[in-house]
Amino acid sequence: MGAGRVGVTLAETLERQGHSVAIIDSNPDSFRRLGPDFSGRRVTGLGFDRDALTQAGIDEAYAFAAVSNGDNSNILAARVVRETFGVDNVVARIYDSGRAAMYSRLGIPTVATVRWTADQMLRRLLPAREMTEFTDASGRVSIVEMSIHRSWIGRSVASLEKAADAKVAYLTRWGQGEITRPDHVVQENDVAHVLCAPDQANHIQRVLATPPRKAES
Repeated sequence: MGAGRVGVTLAETLERQGHSVAIIDSNPDSFRRLGPDFSGRRVTGLGFDRDALTQAGIDEAYAFAAVSNGDNSNILAARVVRETFGVDNVVARIYDSGRAAMYSRLGIPTVATVRWTADQMLRRLLPAREMTEFTDASGRVSIVEMSIHRSWIGRSVASLEKAADAKVAYLTRWGQGEITRPDHVVQENDVAHVLCAPDQANHIQRVLATPPRKAES
């Protein structure tokens, strides 16, 4: 939702990565920003309107980004998509950084303009994309930022580590880093920073980005 500069960047980047993309904007002239090679859907309408969302294919959507110029519109659209259509990977752009944490508590990951980039949005939309933060000089140990599937909420970090066969070095919670203890419980919007061998990162991210198996319950 939103065919401004950043919305267009997101749409074109996702399409280049092989994803099917639809972009919604209330002003049809905004679609002129899209490059000539963009083949995704262009839907004129409001991003929180159910008809517009349905036309955009929300029933088949894996992720939704609300990046219009209005905080209220972005939050409203994000909540409709999350609560009505059941899309898990939803993120909203918020201009007022003071309200971002409050909106996050509603279950919508938010990105304030002061620290906002298209790359940050993509990392929230595509949880299977891990991000390496540090690799030691030998290349054998890395700290990798990974998303956690919401089905892990309420479970202990110890159970998460057992399933992934890896050590969670720390969590980012409400924008703050927290060194983990075995009795720590995963909360909504937590981001895990995992200590692992670089060649194991993709496997571990797949484990964390999917619901726990029954044996891990």
